[in-house]
Amino acid sequence: MYSVNVRDHFMIAHSFQGETFGPAQALHGATYVTDATFFRDGLDDDNVVVDIARASTVLHDILSHYNLVNLDSLPEFEGVNTTTEFLARHIADALATAIHAGELGETARTLDRLRITLHESHIASAAYERSLQL
Repeated sequence: MYSVNVRDHFMIAHSFQGETFGPAQALHGATYVTDATFFRDGLDDDNVVVDIARASTVLHDILSHYNLVNLDSLPEFEGVNTTTEFLARHIADALATAIHAGELGETARTLDRLRITLHESHIASAAYERSLQL
C-alpha cells in the first residue's frame, strides 16, 4: 500500500459539555497540526498516489473554514462536543466529499483510504481513517 501525507494546521476555540471534561468545559483554545494521509494499492498512470499540491490546497481550504473560529458558534456544531476525535472524522468526511467531487483530480477518485490525524500537542493526537470506495 502506497501513501502520501500532507500537513497543515488550524487554531480554534471551543468548550465541552459534561463533567468528563473537567476544566475543558470552559472556553479554551487548541492548535491542531493536521495530517491528511492518502492510501492507494497501486500508483496511478503518473506514478503518484495523489497530486500533493491539490491535496494541500483542498486540505487548507477545509481547515480555513474553522481557523480562528469559536466552534461553539457554528450552527453545524451546536450542542456537539467538538473533541479531537470528532473533528478528525468531520475533516475526513469533508475531504472525502472533495475527493469524490474531483477536486483532487480524476485519479484521486480511485484512492482506497484516507486518514486524518489531529495532533493536539507533541504527546497527544487522535485520528480517523475511512474507506474512499463508494
